[in-house]
Amino acid sequence: MTARTAKPKAVDYGAALQPGERAPGPYAASAIPSRGRRFPEPDCPTRSPFQRDRDRILHATAFRRLTHKTQVFLYHEGDHYRTRLTHSLEVAQIARTIARQLRLDEDLAEALALAHDLGHPPFGHAGERALDAEMAAHGGFDHNAQSLRVVMALERKYRRFDGLNLTWETLEGLAKHNGPLTNAKGAAVRKVTQPLESWNSLEPDQWASAEAQVAALSDDIAYLTHDVDDGLRAGLLSLASLTDVAFVGPFAAAVIAEGEGSEKSRDVFEVTRRMITALIRDVVLESRAQLALLKPTSPDDIRSAGRAMIRFSAPMWTDLTALRTVLFDRVYRHPRVTRVMTAAEGIVRDLFTAYADPNHRTALPEAWQEISERLAPRQRARLAADYLAGQTDRYAIAEHRRLFAETPELR
Repeated sequence: MTARTAKPKAVDYGAALQPGERAPGPYAASAIPSRGRRFPEPDCPTRSPFQRDRDRILHATAFRRLTHKTQVFLYHEGDHYRTRLTHSLEVAQIARTIARQLRLDEDLAEALALAHDLGHPPFGHAGERALDAEMAAHGGFDHNAQSLRVVMALERKYRRFDGLNLTWETLEGLAKHNGPLTNAKGAAVRKVTQPLESWNSLEPDQWASAEAQVAALSDDIAYLTHDVDDGLRAGLLSLASLTDVAFVGPFAAAVIAEGEGSEKSRDVFEVTRRMITALIRDVVLESRAQLALLKPTSPDDIRSAGRAMIRFSAPMWTDLTALRTVLFDRVYRHPRVTRVMTAAEGIVRDLFTAYADPNHRTALPEAWQEISERLAPRQRARLAADYLAGQTDRYAIAEHRRLFAETPELR
């Protein structure tokens, strides 16, 4: 009997855990030994492989830079709006809660939640749109693929290898947390992970672990609730305007009926905390039902199920789709937001043009410029994208001021 075919343990797929209880099921990633690291290392005497991955992600330079990367509102618009860092921390906390209730490995779910946005460029999705357009002739730009480039190559801390040398399970989760790599976006990720095929295939046509699926839904829960929160705080939304909106409407109406307090921030938090609780409960109940149908006895049963096992219920998914539409119309596409982001896209385009130009010898730092001059145009463009994607919002603005006569005010 091999380690990966160990005798399954009995488990009640529908049972709730008591506060503080931990009881991983046989389908948790930690139920069988990790498939290892690309560059073999001795085990850590005090941490599991997934705890070690989480710690490497936390200590990564790319993780610290998330402090000053945009979520929706730029860093200088207010101290209380989310950044990529605070968003990632919220995703991680939600992922741990769901993972525990579903008897999964909390450490792997947390590691994936913390790492899922490492590849985001400055200025949020506006920066990604601009960089993808500039890279269209050179393979495009996708933040999920870039996250893998960060952990596989761009982080350079260790003497024996580039990247963080994460476990197979963490790499798999980062690559496939949104599903199998069978669509156009998956192609960008497959290209980055191709070097892993000769070591241990990430099985791109299969689903990822349940922990990766938890991280993906935790991302949805975090951004939907905190974008409502930020929209309310910014004055782009009001509680009254949300009472007829799917899912959030009953919470907004209840808070209004209870009597709006003198402090707006308390009312806002009351709505969003109730949203988070309801969304987590929905995921846990629906996923328990799915697990009870499948009756998985190993992590690989989850991967080969042919469908997502961690999911929202159908009515909740319908409501969240409607809520996303409202957020797009009233927040993401609000003139105040789009005006700033249009200017931010211009900054990214200008910087990329300068960095990719081999004759612009003062654009890149000296070490990067020396490498750039030896590369063909396609590889030079990728290097420019790597350098630009690693920048924070404020560093990108400072770079633009250094290289160009006029820099737009992002206000």
